[in-house]
Amino acid sequence: MPQVGDTAPDFTLPGILAGERRDYRLSEFRGRKVVLAFYPGDNTPGCTKQLCSYRDAFDDLAALDAVVLGISRQDIDSHEGFAGKHGFAFPLLTDEGQRVAKEYGCNGPLGIKRSVFILDRDGIVRYRHVAALVGVTFKGPEVLAGVLAGID
Repeated sequence: MPQVGDTAPDFTLPGILAGERRDYRLSEFRGRKVVLAFYPGDNTPGCTKQLCSYRDAFDDLAALDAVVLGISRQDIDSHEGFAGKHGFAFPLLTDEGQRVAKEYGCNGPLGIKRSVFILDRDGIVRYRHVAALVGVTFKGPEVLAGVLAGID
């Protein structure tokens, strides 16, 4: 699992944004701050609340030159329905085999643990929070914005 100060492991995952399906590579976002939001599942109460809070604060996060990437193990069709229902302005990425979740230390016996990693413009981890299990609570947009504001 990458620690604060480590370079975030690069990955490529299929994802969807505004109905457009494509592969997303973490390194394509170098030069911008990145929020990696690992979440247990589409259309669950906690995950819906979490991602909708990021949606509602999207303009504030974007003003800090940050991109949000939501990552879970559901397939693209599930993500498309979830995103369409809630109007997310950030991509949802599919980690069906939990390969990336494992690399980031976010996989557990019940699936992907609710986790957040914030990367600086060079891909260095500046903040990390990994829930003990799946995680009922989440780090809200005010926490993310506070961390992002402290990164040059």
